[in-house]
Amino acid sequence: MADPSLTSPSGTSLRSPSSSVTLSFPFLSERSRVWEEGREQPLPRELPSPLPTKRTRTYSATVRAHSGPVFKGVCKNFSRSQGHGFIQPSHGGEDIFVHISDIEGEYVPVEGDEVTYKVCRVPPKNLKVQAVEVKITHLKPGTKHETWSGQIISS
Repeated sequence: MADPSLTSPSGTSLRSPSSSVTLSFPFLSERSRVWEEGREQPLPRELPSPLPTKRTRTYSATVRAHSGPVFKGVCKNFSRSQGHGFIQPSHGGEDIFVHISDIEGEYVPVEGDEVTYKVCRVPPKNLKVQAVEVKITHLKPGTKHETWSGQIISS
């Protein structure tokens, strides 16, 4: 039993409900879109990216990157389906992230391709950098390269 001395701010006494309370969540009921036989829904494909792409980069960041020095490196890996990859700088250091929108030219980079690039700081803290204006300077010999249109070319 509830303590009779307990009252609400409006002055009415507080008591337990006489019947059991059940909560109904229609979005979790069977045959709802969320339920689907106990499996979770996949994440939406168009989540906002924290990384600035060529399209979403600010004008000032674009100007700073464009006026910066050109670096050389080797493509460590690149996934066209995921839309990103990494470049290993020729001067050493940490691998640098590259977004698909920052690759210039007609070929999809593959592991071992020599590239040139500029760097742009990644907000909000501007502690890391990503490669921008990436150009393939030398295709790795003996590998198959794909154009952005899907054509396969052997080098």
